[in-house]
Amino acid sequence: MAFFKSSTRDVPETRDIPKHIAIIMDGNGRWAKRRLLPRIEGHRRGVEAVRAVIRDCAEKGVEYLTLFAFSSENWRRPQEEVSLLMQLFVLALEREVVKLHENEIRFKVIGDLSRFEPRLQQLIHDGERLTENNQRLTLTIAANYGGRWDILQALNRLLAEHPERARDFTEDELAPYLSMAYAPEPDLFIRTGGEQRISNFLLWQLAYSELYFTETLWPDFNKQALEAAISSYQSRERRFGRTSEQLKEHA
Repeated sequence: MAFFKSSTRDVPETRDIPKHIAIIMDGNGRWAKRRLLPRIEGHRRGVEAVRAVIRDCAEKGVEYLTLFAFSSENWRRPQEEVSLLMQLFVLALEREVVKLHENEIRFKVIGDLSRFEPRLQQLIHDGERLTENNQRLTLTIAANYGGRWDILQALNRLLAEHPERARDFTEDELAPYLSMAYAPEPDLFIRTGGEQRISNFLLWQLAYSELYFTETLWPDFNKQALEAAISSYQSRERRFGRTSEQLKEHA
């Protein structure tokens, strides 16, 4: 497994195009409501937006794209909507994974998969195996995922493998057990739909990510919206705890 620098211990490489973009895809239900459509229609249109953002990120040279599809708190939604979302997830995997593979995109899913039905779990595992050697872009879908769950499961796995130690673990020792140990920390975090919070998403990994919030609802998030987010990112001064003067000295 590749080793990626921690933003709190080292100074990661920065570049004009983010290496890793993470997105909370918010606003599907409101998009549908404004059009007097069932909420599930918003989610279906959201899948189309996913296709577009994958294509656009790959074309721009983004190497990792992580999408928050279903949080561990989303089980609180009405049962009918949850059931339809699971059906949509199955359908999307059946239709899209082969296309991802044809476009040399690696597919990954992070989260507690145990709560999903066997058919969905199998599709996820099959998709990951099919695409595991692709290198153009790594697409990660966070499903039944929560940032606190991620940290706790990493700690529990670390303790299980090192029962002789009960304390004084370092960040470097814990990091390999996190769900996204295979990817660098996100450079840019985007949330659509107007809300300005990270909602238990990648709590560890977003420590020094640039945050971008937009009123655009997810089904309307297009190439121009992505370019606006990247343009905002490019205007930021990424100091990682240093001063502006230090940046100038090393420019």
